[in-house]
Amino acid sequence: MARFLPYGRQSVSEKDVEAVAKVLRSDWLTQGPSVEEFEKGICQVAGAAHAVVCNSGTAALHLAAVAAGLTEGLAAIVPAITFVATANAVRMTGAEVVFADVDPQTGRMNAATLEAAFARSDRGNRKIRAVFPVHLGGEPSSVADVHEVSAGREALVVEDACHAFGGSYRDGGGSANPVGACRHSAMACFSFHPVKPVTTAEGGAVTTNDAAFDARMRRVRSHGITREPELLQNRTEGFGADGEANPWYYEMLELGWNYRISDIQCALGLSQLVRLTDFRTHRDGLARRYRQLLAPFAPSVVAMPTAAGTESGHHLFVVLIDFAALGLTRAHVMQELQRRGVGSQVHYIPVPWQPYYTDRYGKGDYPGAASYYSKCLSLPLFATMDEADVGTVVETLASVLKLA
Repeated sequence: MARFLPYGRQSVSEKDVEAVAKVLRSDWLTQGPSVEEFEKGICQVAGAAHAVVCNSGTAALHLAAVAAGLTEGLAAIVPAITFVATANAVRMTGAEVVFADVDPQTGRMNAATLEAAFARSDRGNRKIRAVFPVHLGGEPSSVADVHEVSAGREALVVEDACHAFGGSYRDGGGSANPVGACRHSAMACFSFHPVKPVTTAEGGAVTTNDAAFDARMRRVRSHGITREPELLQNRTEGFGADGEANPWYYEMLELGWNYRISDIQCALGLSQLVRLTDFRTHRDGLARRYRQLLAPFAPSVVAMPTAAGTESGHHLFVVLIDFAALGLTRAHVMQELQRRGVGSQVHYIPVPWQPYYTDRYGKGDYPGAASYYSKCLSLPLFATMDEADVGTVVETLASVLKLA
């Protein structure tokens, strides 16, 4: 019987296992040297000055939102198509969310939909502190355009790059920008969940070139505590008669969380980083094969378009299917694919339609997001697939859609 092909799956090698076992035999299971080494590795890949690793992509988004200064009385713009964590991280600071519509073909916010969201925030008298473009599926958003619009409104850009580790894009000058280099943003957030191209089982990171953002995120990552002598406020308790900081002493300067990641997870991440180029090359080849095989089925089935000059992180392979024109429901198609050994998923239900946000802001009118959502379907894409598997997926999909 042919193996089942889920929409995503991790790739863990024997070297990965050995790297984790080495840490398990060491003196440090958490808060040890592997954490700093992993942060350095992320900086090398992303081309950023600083990387703060944490225990999930959601924690990364929350750390960045806090560092950006979001708080009650302020707001941030988030695209209507994303995982709920992007918006939730904003709300966790007490700030409000203003949703931007998206391009119906790509599911991503662009300059025009961002301008429209700023206009709505003006009418609602909401001060926008930050904008969160999402690199949906791994395909980089037009960060340079988002930055140009946001800078005119004195809003920081925080990239939700949880799908796009290892990707890149080109700006107007033609130069390549690794996702996470933060050349057009204040911070970029990543996820290392198992279905992402690089995994730490659970984990995340924020990259930045701003030392103050880096320091703030490191502090709130660990309960808001500092041991830095220059930041200690109680001089009597914090310092001895010789003027040296007391070795046991710490202070909690602000509310923080336990968002730390373990050395066990970072050891896996470091081992996976060695394989990143191979992962990307292989996923890129699978995506190209998908596009070749799906081309004859347009316009009924269309692969999500890619922008010129971008290199996707290839977390997902999304197709837009005209279910209505084919006289089929998405539920039926997914159930039939599942029955025939092919997994699929929907990324994502528009966040403004979630009951929490509908109760708070109303459902709103997001025609681009509604159109994208009505057609999107994520097909299998992971490192242990081969081109024959892609052929199997496309053949099965065509049969289910009655296009073959």
